[in-house]
Amino acid sequence: MSMIHTAEILCVGTELLLGDIVNTNAAFLSQQLAELGIAVYRHTVVGDNPARLEAALCAALRDADLVITSGGLGPTYDDLTKETVAAHFGRSMYMDEHSLSRIEAYFHRTGRVMTDNNRKQAMMPVGACVFDNDYGTAPALALCDETKNKTAIMLPGPPSELIPLFRDKVLPYLQERRETVIESRNVYLFGIGESALETRLGTLLQDAVNPSVAPYCKEGEVRLRVTARAADSQTALSMCDGMIDRLMGEVGEYIYGVDVGDLEHAVIDSLHRTGLTLACAESCTGGLIAKRLTDVPGGSDVFLGGCVTYTNEIKKRLLGVREDTLCRYSAVSEQTAREMAEGVRARLGADVGVATTGIAGPGGGTEQIPVGTVYVAISTKDGTEVRHLSLSPNRSRTYIRHVAASHAFDMILQYEKKQK
Repeated sequence: MSMIHTAEILCVGTELLLGDIVNTNAAFLSQQLAELGIAVYRHTVVGDNPARLEAALCAALRDADLVITSGGLGPTYDDLTKETVAAHFGRSMYMDEHSLSRIEAYFHRTGRVMTDNNRKQAMMPVGACVFDNDYGTAPALALCDETKNKTAIMLPGPPSELIPLFRDKVLPYLQERRETVIESRNVYLFGIGESALETRLGTLLQDAVNPSVAPYCKEGEVRLRVTARAADSQTALSMCDGMIDRLMGEVGEYIYGVDVGDLEHAVIDSLHRTGLTLACAESCTGGLIAKRLTDVPGGSDVFLGGCVTYTNEIKKRLLGVREDTLCRYSAVSEQTAREMAEGVRARLGADVGVATTGIAGPGGGTEQIPVGTVYVAISTKDGTEVRHLSLSPNRSRTYIRHVAASHAFDMILQYEKKQK
């Protein structure tokens, strides 16, 4: 049996090169192979041209044990993936009667007329392992050269077929052909940038091999993916946990969770653990805090609700922000944020109240209060704290609003840490 350690993903279709279709298949397959412990060397996209496909296939199988193709299994003249792979492996084609009967049944079941060119989809290379397609007409298949330890797996292009076919049929096939297991855990950090994090961790990121540590950035956050390779899952996960302990020792104050997904999930989980309830008052974030919290299933158990108080009049009427505060300090101020958080906490009867007020841009800023100025407040039984943000005025309105909401979540998590 051919053992697989390395792979290349080869996506076939001129429409991919033209940008008519976004290539989501490569991302899905890479993720699935990584979880199997199979290292992906390269992604390649090639048009519906047999000579170019053959060249790409030769390069892929020269460098990797496995090539997974997507697309080119249809009934038309330019669908040549199977034929090209079969020629590369020196195999002739034959009519697979089982596949043909399934294709005929598919057309009969859907009330469509089957044309002669659909029979082409049932033609298979000699020696292929055929995977029935329950979601379309083109079967998937695998072809192996045991003497050279080379395998090609061919999948249909539509994600609605490729994804379930891979999970249901190809995944078990590959699980039998791996010698090691890869496990990964994700460590989520907020309040430190990638460059500052690298400085804090020194050479740990570069020196870590097994387990490895890879940073990924998104808006205002960093994710560290810790990945270990071992003979079994338990050993690999134990190796990951050891590395996570090291990271906790170095930058634990910025870590808000492991395998939590995002800040809003971490907040909801933490509120469930502590038994606290939350309410929010939003100005510049315009309901984004509430939206992100209500995206999390089970959030209604701990998130009571919120107010979008965009105008001064509504701040006064709904939250009890004082006229004097707005006149003396303006709506975008530490004092207003403080009263907003305290007001929503009192009026909704929550244990925790958070509030945001600021200038998200692109207009509306002044020399005294430039775009990117945001105040985020949290009110609890222990008092009220306000965080002043000076975000870049060159960043988008969406970015400023997102990061402001994330700071509100971070303040909630920091408060709940102190309660332990």
